[in-house]
Amino acid sequence: MHRKHFLWLLAGVVLPFMLSSCGYNKMVTLDEQVKSQWAQVQNAYQRRADLIPNLVNTVKGAANFEQQTLTQVIEARAKATSVNISADQLTAENFQKFQAAQDNLSSALSRLMVVVEQYPTLKANQNFLDLQAQLEGTENRIAVERKKFNEVTQQYNSTIRKWQYIL
Repeated sequence: MHRKHFLWLLAGVVLPFMLSSCGYNKMVTLDEQVKSQWAQVQNAYQRRADLIPNLVNTVKGAANFEQQTLTQVIEARAKATSVNISADQLTAENFQKFQAAQDNLSSALSRLMVVVEQYPTLKANQNFLDLQAQLEGTENRIAVERKKFNEVTQQYNSTIRKWQYIL
């Protein structure tokens, strides 16, 4: 009889440890997915930043353009590329700084595109049209990668809040 009680007691002690290790492994996997997806978000933003010098040079060469608008875009790009966050430093505060810099760049690019509308020769320039199409495609990539990042992060946050993973 003592042996049977001992086996039940042993199972009662060992089983929770086994289950918690499965939960821990899942959290590690999700943490790695969050980090990987964050890298994809940064790649998409970097692609956009890499397109901007070509866009600015095309605009400069095609029209007597408002220098202030170009300067704002160049400065916003410099600020956006200076704010980099590794996945290990991804806190709410750091994310807000990163996002503020990216939003500032998006706003400057929007102003640039509004001003471009005043230059019909620029809108007919094939190089500019190609860059504009690439920029639009990159904005779509950013949206897709951010959506994926949010989904993975939500899954990670939900997992670590479940009671069986708190053990």
